Amino acid sequence: MRIVYMGTPDFAVGALQAIIEAGHQVAVVVTQPDKPKGRGKEMQMTPVKSCALRYDIPVFQPVKVRTPEAVETLRGYGADVFVVAAFGQILSEEILTMPRYGCINIHASLLPKYRGSAPIQRVILDGEKETGITIMQMDKGIDTGDMLLQSVVPIAEKETGDSLHDKLADEGAKLIVEALRKLEAGELIPKKQNDEESCYAKMLDKSMGKIDWRQSAVQIERLVRGLNSWPSAYTSFHGKTLKVWESDIVNCRQVQEEEHESVSENGKEPLPGTVTAVEKDAFYVQTGEGTLKVTEVQLEGKKRMAVKAFLLGCQMRPGEVLS
Repeated sequence: MRIVYMGTPDFAVGALQAIIEAGHQVAVVVTQPDKPKGRGKEMQMTPVKSCALRYDIPVFQPVKVRTPEAVETLRGYGADVFVVAAFGQILSEEILTMPRYGCINIHASLLPKYRGSAPIQRVILDGEKETGITIMQMDKGIDTGDMLLQSVVPIAEKETGDSLHDKLADEGAKLIVEALRKLEAGELIPKKQNDEESCYAKMLDKSMGKIDWRQSAVQIERLVRGLNSWPSAYTSFHGKTLKVWESDIVNCRQVQEEEHESVSENGKEPLPGTVTAVEKDAFYVQTGEGTLKVTEVQLEGKKRMAVKAFLLGCQMRPGEVLS
């Protein structure tokens, strides 16, 4: 099939490679414009653009894909189908209906649940046991089109946002190749979504990572894993930002039985955010419900490190409060 491929981040690279290797003709790759990055503000191309150039595929980078000029450029490629994966711009109805088979999207959740831009992180935050990939026929709504094909991906007990991202990217690459084969053969049966079962996974921002110690240890541990590696879960220690990279949920009895310095107030539960115990390779924090054992952190201006290394350079005592 002759394809226009639209994608931008790492998530979309594997699917592009799989489509090429399956023998389809990618007429052009459409991706977001290059952006300045780093201290030197050097222009950096998107991961999908880098991949396209390795395969000598033309690249189109419109600032706004909905402009009449961009629409006519896309029409000129005469594609059978547009494949979209985390492109980052909303397509007009004129674009959606342009190719013979329309536009199909690789979405990283089991629709209709988790529509929106951050389904990978949200399923971990919500404690879901499984997620997956949905190949859907795009319409003018946000992830509301008919479902064409789905694949389930289990969520591991210590899954992070990064590790689940990679699993879903790999699964999306496999499933889009199968979907294109079935689409061309007329074997796909569109299935409408039940809007009543939907929920929305809004775009991530840095503020989402701020730990509220009044939440339960279960919720905070999920936050640590779900927002790894961006925007990351963080708190404040001695006036500096302290990122929490790895943690575990423990019960009070476990903490009491360990041989380390600990704190208690007349047998009463300490306030949320209080460091209740410190040992050589971990420290424990009281939450709104339960205790969180922290094993890997990153202090502002420092590298990510195990708590054992962190405690060699920073003194932390039971009774201190993380804000």
